[in-house]
Amino acid sequence: MNRKAVFFDADGTLCDMEKGVPQSTKEALKKLRENGHEAWLCTGRSRAFVSWYLEELPFTGMISACGATIEKDGERLFNKEMTPEIAKKSVEILRRYGLVPVMEGADFMYYDKDEYNTDVNWYTDLITESLGPKWRPIKGNEDCMHINKISAKMIKGCDAEAACRELSKYYDIIRHESGSGIAGTTIELVPKGFNKAVGISAVCRLFDISWEDTIVFGDSNNDLAMFEYAAVKVAMGNGSEKIKALADHITQDMFHYGIRNGLEYLKLI
Repeated sequence: MNRKAVFFDADGTLCDMEKGVPQSTKEALKKLRENGHEAWLCTGRSRAFVSWYLEELPFTGMISACGATIEKDGERLFNKEMTPEIAKKSVEILRRYGLVPVMEGADFMYYDKDEYNTDVNWYTDLITESLGPKWRPIKGNEDCMHINKISAKMIKGCDAEAACRELSKYYDIIRHESGSGIAGTTIELVPKGFNKAVGISAVCRLFDISWEDTIVFGDSNNDLAMFEYAAVKVAMGNGSEKIKALADHITQDMFHYGIRNGLEYLKLI
């Protein structure tokens, strides 16, 4: 069999914010690599928020921030940042329309804890704990934020449509389906022209991977671009309807051996 390059989304596919990575997934990825295939993380999380339970997996490399950052063997190969001026303006626009800005970079994430707290998202404290010294407040850093993307949190009374209209000159906008796990109340703002497919395509060019050998696993709407791009698409059982509609195969959810079963179905392990 030709060497395959398998690209995995993180949240809802490989890991759970609270429970980490299932043991069956760890074993399946290890076997995948032992069989000579590549395993790439391809996540919407910025590099700063690639938690320890993802760091310990045997990845060939990582695509983070929806294609804005690429690394292999611990070396950062590419990192698309918004200018500090646009980052500052983005915060101002989001707040004007009642959204909570979470500014995501390769080295740090920026948010104010009195603004972004467990009343907004139940898992906020888990993010802060995972980030450790990689957390920075927006206050005091307004003019020097280095970010790849933004997770804008919708709260009651916000005008998300107006904010997106103003920000669309700088960002491509990813809207998630209501009730779709941890992303349901989040609007992702990614630098224009960037997405997970762009990241995968760049990796294929850099490392001479044929398109025919690309496989993706995912569950949410920020995976749509890579599902439209890759040769083989596997949706998790908990995936959004849009993702499932594009899938070549639908496996179980991560806690019911979804990754292992999906890789076995493809005869990669």
